[in-house]
Amino acid sequence: MSRPPSPSASRRAPSRCPAPSSADPAAIPVTPRAAIVGLSGPVLTPEEAALLRAERPLGVILFARNVAAPTQLRALTAAIREILGAEAPILVDQEGGRVARLKPPHWERFPAAAAFEGMPEPAIRANALLLGATCVAEGLDVVCAPVLDLRIPGAHGVIGDRAYAADPAEIARCGAAVIAGLQAAGAIPVIKHIPGHGRSMADSHHELPRVGAGLAELAQDIAPFRALAASGAWAMTAHVLYEAWDASRPATISARVINDIIRGEIGFDGVIVTDDLAMGALQGTSNDLAGAALEAGCDVVLHCTGRLAETAALLSACPRLSVRAEERLAAARAARDAFRDREPAALRSLRDATLGAASGAAAGDDPTARPAA
Repeated sequence: MSRPPSPSASRRAPSRCPAPSSADPAAIPVTPRAAIVGLSGPVLTPEEAALLRAERPLGVILFARNVAAPTQLRALTAAIREILGAEAPILVDQEGGRVARLKPPHWERFPAAAAFEGMPEPAIRANALLLGATCVAEGLDVVCAPVLDLRIPGAHGVIGDRAYAADPAEIARCGAAVIAGLQAAGAIPVIKHIPGHGRSMADSHHELPRVGAGLAELAQDIAPFRALAASGAWAMTAHVLYEAWDASRPATISARVINDIIRGEIGFDGVIVTDDLAMGALQGTSNDLAGAALEAGCDVVLHCTGRLAETAALLSACPRLSVRAEERLAAARAARDAFRDREPAALRSLRDATLGAASGAAAGDDPTARPAA
C-alpha cells in the first residue's frame, strides 16, 4: 500500500511565531504545544494557571475530579480559555452509560451506546445533540465519543456496552448519527479507539493488550473508522499492539500503524490524538512517549494525571503543533454547527419514545475513571 509523507518533516519546521516585539509582547501569537493536559481539581490553581501561561498547551481535558456543579464548571472552563484563548479545546469523556463526567443530579443521565443498536437514526442523532448541547453549555467543546470499536463476545469488558454493536456496518450507521448530532450541537466529536480496541483481552488502562487477529479480522475492526473517516471528527488512538501490523509497538507509537493503516488504509486525515499517555499499557515516561507518538504521526498527545510536576515535565519537552495539525484542527472546527432552532423537549421525546426505559438505566462502573491527583 502507498505510504503518505510523514508529518514529522513539517513538525521539525522552524517556528511560525514572529520575533518578539517590545511594543506589545502580549499580542504575539504563540503556536501551542501539541499536548492536551489534565488538571488536579474543580478550580484552576495559581500554579496550574502559571504553567498554562508559560507552556501553552493546545487544550485541557476534564474528569470527574474537575466537575462539581454547573456554576463551578463554567467558571473553570472560562478560566482555562482566559489563558489559552477562545478556541482552546476543552475535552470531556461523555459517551453516556458508564463513561460520563457530567452526571445526575446536575445533568441528565444519557444511555450507553449499546442501547441504540437497531434504533432509528433520528433518535440516535437527537440523543447525541442533547448530549453535545449539555457539554457545550458548560464550555466543553470536544466530546470524546462515539466509540467505534466492535462489541466482540468474550473480549475484555472495558469496551462492552460502550460499543454500538458487533456488526461494523451497524456501528458505522450509529456512529454517523452520533457525529452529526454532536456537530449540530456545536461540539467536535472524537471517534475512538482507532484502529479498534474491541478485540482486546486486556484493559489498556492497566496493561498492554496484544491482538493476534489476522488481516481479514482486522479489516472488520477498521471498517467503521474507514466509513466515517471524512466526518470531520478527531480520532483517539488505541494503546493496543496489533501483531499483524506491528509486532513491537502499540498503535499510538507505531509509525506503521499511524501512517500505513490509519492515514493510509483507513483514509483518516483528521486530527489524531493519543489516548492518555499515563495509562498502564505504555511503558516509559510520558515525556519520551509524547515524542514517540508525535514522531510516529499523531498530531496531539493527551496526558491526564493532573499532577503538576508530571504535566510541567511533559509540556517542557513537547514540541509545538505542526502546520498540518493546525490545518486539521481548523477543519474539525469548521464541521460544527450551532445548537439553534431545536427544541430540547421534542428531542428527548423522540429519543425516549424509541428507547423506553433504557434511557434511565443505571450506568455501572466507569472503566475510564481517573483517580484524583
